[in-house]
Amino acid sequence: MFPGSSRFLTSTLAGCLLIASSAAAQQTSPLPPSQVSTDAPSARPPAQPPLPTHAFWDRTNILLFSGVGVFRGLDYASTRNFQARGREEVLIPDAVVNNSAGFAALEAAGTATSVGLSYWMHRIGHHKIERWISIVHIGVTGFGVARNYSLKSKHVAP
Repeated sequence: MFPGSSRFLTSTLAGCLLIASSAAAQQTSPLPPSQVSTDAPSARPPAQPPLPTHAFWDRTNILLFSGVGVFRGLDYASTRNFQARGREEVLIPDAVVNNSAGFAALEAAGTATSVGLSYWMHRIGHHKIERWISIVHIGVTGFGVARNYSLKSKHVAP
């Protein structure tokens, strides 16, 4: 593991547990169950109808997932391009980047992870987050592609 990563992981886990426990504490009723009134229908807000949902593989998601796949392909090509120009990849180990099949599998796994996270958000009803996962993924990958192509070559002109 990387130095300090266990400290980061521990603090992240502790923060998640703290947030979860405070959210659970907010769901309890301030009154004992014997004093909670169930006969006053005017005390409750009217039930809202459920929001209309969409199919997971609708047109918007297909376009977003295609965009993620295209930008991951562009990331592969731009990384290969700047390596051919003498630059060094610093985010991914050389054993992965210099292996064509391994690097392509990494890019495919990134796309699959994005689709999987979107599906998870869809299943639990967070439809806006479901779309934003792909939008942010496209934006971040697009920035990386633009950066890779804009790097100057390290080769000295003859």
